[in-house]
Amino acid sequence: MKLHLVLPLLLFVGALLLTFSDSSEQANAQEPAPADAIPAAGGPKSFAYGCEAWAEGLPPKDVFVVDGDIQVATRDGNKALVINPTSIVDANAQLGESALGDESITARVLASKRGRSVPRFGLSVHGNSGHRLILNCAKKQLELSKNDVILKTAPFIWTTETWTHLKLEAKQREPGKWVINAKAWAAGSPEPADSMISIADDKMKGQGKAAIWGTPFSELPIYFDDIKIEAAVKP
Repeated sequence: MKLHLVLPLLLFVGALLLTFSDSSEQANAQEPAPADAIPAAGGPKSFAYGCEAWAEGLPPKDVFVVDGDIQVATRDGNKALVINPTSIVDANAQLGESALGDESITARVLASKRGRSVPRFGLSVHGNSGHRLILNCAKKQLELSKNDVILKTAPFIWTTETWTHLKLEAKQREPGKWVINAKAWAAGSPEPADSMISIADDKMKGQGKAAIWGTPFSELPIYFDDIKIEAAVKP
């Protein structure tokens, strides 16, 4: 074959190959991930908030206030997060990183009554739609709820003007099978070996941040200190 005929043919074949390669790369780049694809959870990560390093006033960015007047204040010589009774709402603030799997939170809380008015306070895991542990001082009980529905209760006698420890944890025993445990105990007493509330849940995502909660019905501050969180986060 003559050279003046071969050269145009080679150029045409090369152009076809280049066009096919570009089209394949674009198709691969634009192919969407599956709708239900969720990144695998990494190992547990710990967060501790003793509050001593924080200046009084507005909390640092580590504390995301969702609702209510929440600041840093001093109580009994130590700094703590405080829910001020500026308004009677379910004040709450999220801390740590968003979990993608197991999550637990512990804290000690001090609140006060005024006359017959008493507060309620607690902790939650996995965001606003996750499980919440509330110490309902008026009813003298612990309440475990989800989406504002109380799932289980346990008796607990609260004492005004004293610190109370709360602990809430959600653990996945096997894929899709969760166990939620909760307990409370007075400061100065040993932590109970067994949970006071324990339930199973097979309809939860296990995603979101842990949080503190408080409703100052007594119109007096609610203090949170020694907040500790463990969460399985994205790798």
